Amino acid sequence: MSRRELSLSERLADDIVEIIHTQGLAPGDALASSRELARRFDVTTPTVREALRRLEATGVVEFRHGSGTYVGPGVERRLLANPHQPRGTRRSVLELVETRLVIEPAVAAMAARVRVPEGLALLESAASNALYPPEESLRQSVHFHVALAATSGNALLRETVEALLDVRAREQVEIRHRYNDRARDHNEHIRILRAVHEGDAAQAERLTREHLEAIRASVATADFGGDER
Repeated sequence: MSRRELSLSERLADDIVEIIHTQGLAPGDALASSRELARRFDVTTPTVREALRRLEATGVVEFRHGSGTYVGPGVERRLLANPHQPRGTRRSVLELVETRLVIEPAVAAMAARVRVPEGLALLESAASNALYPPEESLRQSVHFHVALAATSGNALLRETVEALLDVRAREQVEIRHRYNDRARDHNEHIRILRAVHEGDAAQAERLTREHLEAIRASVATADFGGDER
């Protein structure tokens, strides 16, 4: 569909996203008010609000009652989660783990070979997430395995892992509930971090695979309340 074929609110939503990127706004940053945006684009305020509601549905912006509109965590997201998907079942959770097993060990090996400094800093910060989960907020800490992908220096790999965990967020919550030995999870992350720091690609790959295989084993034997689909 060409831009000309889009509705006014759809085109306006695209323009607002362009403002976010042009101004370098990040999740949690405030957007201009609806009235200011309406004046800027020479449209009515209701049209701006319709565009913002479109963006809210995909997490690109968030409304805060009495405060305004802010950039949301989905601003860079390319894959969209279905907010009405059913809760995770054993099959769907195992599917997520199996997918991660295909992708993440190789990502860890690449991270150990490349070791982008910014990624390493994120990885060190994220290593404590297993013990102290970040509070739900727009600026929550980066997930350890997303930080691992960031350390590879490949932006698409980071986006892929991040999108996978977001699109299957409910299954990821189930994984955390089933693999609930926080000390073990933390220790495994630390060992992966150490291998990456040392540039040992084979070790980083092996440890990541073993970590995910342990998660798979926990999910496979967990009680899902009779829901085995």
